[in-house]
Amino acid sequence: MVRAKLSVVYAAAVGIAMLALAGCATSNEDKTAGMSTSALYAEARDEMASGQWEKAVPLLEKLEARAAGTALAEQAQLDKAYAHYKATEHAQAIATIERFMKLHPASPALDYALYLKGLVNFNEDLGILSSFTRQDLAERDQKAAKESFESFKELTLRFPESRYASDASKRMDYIVSSLAQYEVHVARYYFKRGAYLAAVNRAQTAINDYRNVAATEEALFVLYKAYEALDLAQLRDDTKRILDTNYPASPYLTKGWQTKSDPWWKVW
Repeated sequence: MVRAKLSVVYAAAVGIAMLALAGCATSNEDKTAGMSTSALYAEARDEMASGQWEKAVPLLEKLEARAAGTALAEQAQLDKAYAHYKATEHAQAIATIERFMKLHPASPALDYALYLKGLVNFNEDLGILSSFTRQDLAERDQKAAKESFESFKELTLRFPESRYASDASKRMDYIVSSLAQYEVHVARYYFKRGAYLAAVNRAQTAINDYRNVAATEEALFVLYKAYEALDLAQLRDDTKRILDTNYPASPYLTKGWQTKSDPWWKVW
């Protein structure tokens, strides 16, 4: 009797295990297994069109593997990089683009790859908090901006006729302006904390390294005030003369830093 009961229990356990395995097999089933590469790509594009970037990525990875060695595989790589970018997965986007450029150095889409690489770094932000602040690019760390500039620069030099070259040039101008403003931002920070020599060095960097940018006006003012604080009369007067000559109506000379609005983080 006991043996019979054990046999019943054993059979039930085996049945449950088999059902569990069947369930696992069903849940792990690849629903794209029977799809053609064109159908798989259409599915991925549909996910991208609806903003489902995280769902598009694995589909594009499967497409890249199945269509290896074809133009469709190259397109899948680029679309995957774009999907990562739109999903704010910037590190994955850059890695995908760099892999594409290494594997396909002569691709006709290389200009787009460079443009997308520049765009990813150009839009590198502070994460979720950036949506709730007014922090300018000039107040952030500039590593991503510099890398973005290099990508856009390579694009405009290698592919001047590219459809992306014009927009890349405009973004380069913005980056240069922001890099200069960043130096002035740091110079002002040092000056207001009494680090006058450090302020001089950063203001000179803004003036010497970046030409024809709006930040030059304030850089000269920082330099003038820092020389004044250091009691360097000749350098102060020379800088004042340059500021007067180039910016005769500069509000900095009459209002100082009252011309600037408070930064986003100042709440008092």
